[in-house]
Amino acid sequence: MARDSGCVFCRIIDGTEPAHRVHEDEAVVAFLDQRPLFPGHTLVVPRGHVETLTDLPEESVGPYFTAVRRVTGAVERAMAADGSFVAGNNRVSQSVPHLHMHVVPRRRKDGLRGFFWPRGRYADESEAEQIAERIRAQL
Repeated sequence: MARDSGCVFCRIIDGTEPAHRVHEDEAVVAFLDQRPLFPGHTLVVPRGHVETLTDLPEESVGPYFTAVRRVTGAVERAMAADGSFVAGNNRVSQSVPHLHMHVVPRRRKDGLRGFFWPRGRYADESEAEQIAERIRAQL
């Protein structure tokens, strides 16, 4: 699998950059985020250097998200969490240009409110349907 020596996550995968690893298999490496939202905040990265979810090869999607699922359960159990927040960015707000999913343990009333940005509404059902159609057309 290709790596990028300039990528901090690739260096963690190769073992040349320190990290608190919590899981690794043939598809992924998972390690604690250095600046966690809450203790136990874990990043799950594919072993190969891919920048975004849309760059992940089709045959890697299943193994990658199977690992994300397993790590999510482990984080919830280990942190005695009520649940979790699992999210990833593509390009915008992606601090490291290497695909990664954040697995954040959550507790009720932990202060984290939904998404981290303001949310809105569609003007009406017609606008929502037009947007849905645009997305369906791209699939």
